[in-house]
Amino acid sequence: MSLNLKVYNQSAEAVKEIKLEASVFGVAVKPELIHQAAVAQANNARQVLANTKDRSEVSGGGKKPWKQKGTGRARVGSSRSPLWRGGGIIFGPTKDRNFKQKINQKMKQKAICMALSDKVSGDSLLVLDKLDFSQYKTKAFNAMLTAFENKVLNDTRRDILILNDAKDDKVKYSGRNLAGVKIINLENLNLLDLLNYRRALLTEAAVTRLSQLYGKKQ
Repeated sequence: MSLNLKVYNQSAEAVKEIKLEASVFGVAVKPELIHQAAVAQANNARQVLANTKDRSEVSGGGKKPWKQKGTGRARVGSSRSPLWRGGGIIFGPTKDRNFKQKINQKMKQKAICMALSDKVSGDSLLVLDKLDFSQYKTKAFNAMLTAFENKVLNDTRRDILILNDAKDDKVKYSGRNLAGVKIINLENLNLLDLLNYRRALLTEAAVTRLSQLYGKKQ
């Protein structure tokens, strides 16, 4: 697998080549590790929404419905018994559940490198010399992506993750309403986004920064 990629400008024209760091973009993919890291990230982002009340939390039920003996009926202490309509729930979900799953930092970074490497091997990773817009223009952003689809990808099915090296509001707001596009900064890079999008477009500065961050730690 070649680790030399073309670097394009915003008109989808090749301007030079860049050599990728093998320890970041040429890692052997282990599906088991990627699965473990993806499940951990999804679980750590999961919110506890479902919540039911047990018999101690349901309002009312303080008075004993009838006396203990002499009625011929079964004894009962509260109308909020789980056996009664309007009573508590026995084994329902509660807000105390914890879905957090631990995974060490090195494994998380390794999984990200594997996802990046997989995109390189599948010709699904593009490098852009810079991502710069002089004004807030969705039309200009769409024109840039269309140029890549026509000249480089030969595929109009838009499903791309754009990774910028720094926060840029003009880039963010110009492309956020386009279908099939997600824009994140380098500090927000995560495994699930890399897996959810077929292609990735990185700025040259982002590639260099990733090599600095992850290259020496593998």
